[in-house]
This record gives sequence, C-alpha cells and structure tokens, in this order.
Amino acid sequence: MLLQTVRPWWSLIRCRGLPVPTIRQYHGDRVAAVGTQPDTQSHEYMENYERMKSLVDELKERSEKIKLGGGERARNLHISRGKLLPRERIDRLLDPGSPFLEFSQFAAYELYGKEEVPAGGIISGIGRVSGVECVIVANDATVKGGTYYPVTVKKHLRAQEIAHQNHLPCIYLVDSGGANLPRQAEVFPDREHFGRIFFNQARLSSDGIAQVKAATGETVSAEDLGGADLHCRKSGVTDHYALDDSHALHLARKAVRNLNYTKNIQVTSEPPEAPLYSADELYGIVGANLKRNFDVREVIARIVDGSKFDEFKAFYGDTVVTGQIMLSKEHSTYLPTKHHR
Repeated sequence: MLLQTVRPWWSLIRCRGLPVPTIRQYHGDRVAAVGTQPDTQSHEYMENYERMKSLVDELKERSEKIKLGGGERARNLHISRGKLLPRERIDRLLDPGSPFLEFSQFAAYELYGKEEVPAGGIISGIGRVSGVECVIVANDATVKGGTYYPVTVKKHLRAQEIAHQNHLPCIYLVDSGGANLPRQAEVFPDREHFGRIFFNQARLSSDGIAQVKAATGETVSAEDLGGADLHCRKSGVTDHYALDDSHALHLARKAVRNLNYTKNIQVTSEPPEAPLYSADELYGIVGANLKRNFDVREVIARIVDGSKFDEFKAFYGDTVVTGQIMLSKEHSTYLPTKHHR
C-alpha cells in the first residue's frame, strides 16, 4: 500500500515566499437549548402543581362564565328577537376553523361592586375574515343593553389602537344603547373617553385603514328614529341593507374581501418545533407561592421552539433575563423576562 502525505496548499505558498492567508474559524451557529427535567416527585413540585392547577381551573371557570355575557333572562330575550348572541356573530363572521385572539376578557371584572359587567360589555380581538386579519369589536346587548361603561370605552379605544398600530382593518358589530346613563358623567368627560372612539374612526380612515359596519333590518319601534331603513333610504349613512344577522355578517365578509388586501410576510418562516419539555410542568415549577424562587429559563424552555434561547447580557443585571427566541418558527423575538431569585 502506498501512503503519501499531501502538503496543504498554503505550505506551498510559504515555500515560495508569498504571504499566508488568514484561516477563518467560526463557532457553530446552533442556538443552545435551555431547561432541565424537574423532580416531579418532590414535595415542593407536587405542592406547586396542585395549587397552580387549582388556580388555573378557577380562572377557566370564570372565563367560561364571562363568555355567557348577561344573565339567562337577557340572553333569552336577545334570542327571542331573532338575534344571534355576540360570540355567535363573531364565530360566523370568521373564516371557518380560524382562531380568534380575544382582548381584555376580564375587563370590568369585580370593578363595579355587585354590578356585573362581563367582558366590559364588549368583545374585541383579532380574527381572520375572508383571509384578512381584522380587529373585531362587538357590543354585547345582553350586558346592560350593550351600553358603554367607562371601562367599555377604554377597551374599545385599546382595540382601535391595536388596529392602528398594526394596520389592521376594523369590523364593528354594533348593538349598543349608547352610554350607560347612570355613569354618563364618567363616560363623556374628556378627549380619552367616548368621543375619542369617533376621532379614532376618522384617524383610521385617513390612514387608509378600512372599517366595516353593518346595520340589520330588525323591526323595532324606534325605526323612524334611526333604523336600517332610515339610514339606507334617507340619511345615506349606511351602504347596505341587511335582512338579518346572518345577512349582515355575509355583507361584512364581502366588504373585507373587496378590500383587496395583500398580506406581506417580511420574515423568515420555518416549520414549527415543539419545546423539549412539557408545558404542563410549569404548574410544578412556578407554583402560586410568590416567596419561592424559580429560574425563569425553565419557563422559557417550555414555551419557545426547541427550548432554544439565545441569551445576551447574561452577566449584567441578573434580576432580568434577556435573549432571542423563535415562536412557531415565524420570526426571532426579543424576550425580556423577570428572573425570580
């Protein structure tokens, strides 16, 4: 067998007296995964798990109650008038099978003493309509006739702010009795209250952000004072006449489709990667006792893609952990988190 040692090409350059090029060396680009496997049989873990699970179950129960809106009597009255409940309206408005990201579901929770105002009397969030992500604001007429409390105004304004910042069309499903009269002194006072809603509508329009409203042809005694027939035939405020809720939602979807919006994705996209650790373990890691310490990296490891966390400033300000992550491989996200010590 013939063995021959091959001299590297740069040694030939050295022999000829030529300058030797610098050899570039790189560290690997792979982001390290964080997280460890907890001792699920330890007393502290099991105590944390049971207490946190109990709190989460309680939160879910309250959430389901809020979703019901007003009381049973108010819901039955609403349905008897041939109307869809507000969450049914949103569900039929959205593209089939698409999610709805709700905002501020616990707005007004225990805010007005014994007076319950579920979700602040208004439902808002982001949903996909005719392939376009839109901000949706829907009054809940089963809650005090859909009237506006001070917190209702704040929630409505917040939804408009999100739409403006993210350049999302707005869809308003209006079924409201206006300001809540016993609290009108708190609803109307200044520029950040009820009138601001209409200012924001004008601002959204001036910035080219579409807004859609639909008036139904419900027969009511106050038709001549401002029903669908008056606004479609005389005032010209509305563009379409809807026969009922389903027809109005169809017209709203059609209006969004005609916006001719194009969704431009300007970020890299890769297949999603599940975390290396189960999110269920968060119950036992975090717990409900605020006096107990935990490493926030263990939380990050159970949320982000592949449990990968590209940390920076690791030795500076150790009460805050900062770094970049991937969520469902959509894009890189800056994540500052408070470290519990």
